[in-house]
Amino acid sequence: MALFEARGIHKRFGHQVVLERIDLGFESGQLSGIMGPNGAGKTTCFNVLTGQYKPDRGQVVLAGEDITGLAPNTIARKGIARSFQIMSLFDEYSALENLLIALPEVRERGFTMMNRLDSDSAAADRASTVLARVGLAGRERQRAGDLAYGERRALEIGVALAAEPRLLFLDEPTSGLSAKAIAGLAELVQGLKRDYSIVVIEHDMQFLFGLADTISVIHWGQVIASGAPEALRENKWVRRSMLGGKA
Repeated sequence: MALFEARGIHKRFGHQVVLERIDLGFESGQLSGIMGPNGAGKTTCFNVLTGQYKPDRGQVVLAGEDITGLAPNTIARKGIARSFQIMSLFDEYSALENLLIALPEVRERGFTMMNRLDSDSAAADRASTVLARVGLAGRERQRAGDLAYGERRALEIGVALAAEPRLLFLDEPTSGLSAKAIAGLAELVQGLKRDYSIVVIEHDMQFLFGLADTISVIHWGQVIASGAPEALRENKWVRRSMLGGKA
């Protein structure tokens, strides 16, 4: 059984059918990719999988448990963490404080602006370790809003990792990055693959094909192909949707 499955997912907005009979499975210990052209339905699919939208029909299953329609925070507590295409950081807080807020023990006890977030030395040490993992050692006291754009992407991934996820979803992580920053991000994600199960939705085919163990292609609101990157290069439906050439 796959760690995470989507079974027969349908989603529509008004009269527009966005997803139709979507079936996906993500294995533990792998990096799985979702790709497709603009307007294909991949972002809506991602939001259904992570609880932002409730499907009209179908099931979302985590490790055998039906989590269909649960609130995003409930799904997060079950071990699903995600980044967003539009970054969601606390810009006025330091990089370390952004990580501390995401730690399970800090969330459980709550926090207020009256109490310093880094007064718990054990939690601060854990947050610093995560920052180092995403290449931000030495940036602990820097405001998140003052970090370079690529560093902010890395910090957002660090925030997701701080939640100790069973499965990490990354939504268009290369969006807005320079070629140099994309290369750095690819190196970061390659290292994370050793320890985390990851799902990446991405428009940069070169980035995704270089990292993914398996990729599902969504077009016209359906999964038109799935498999290893090498096989998808030769798939006629992928080539027809003009993804193969870009990859």
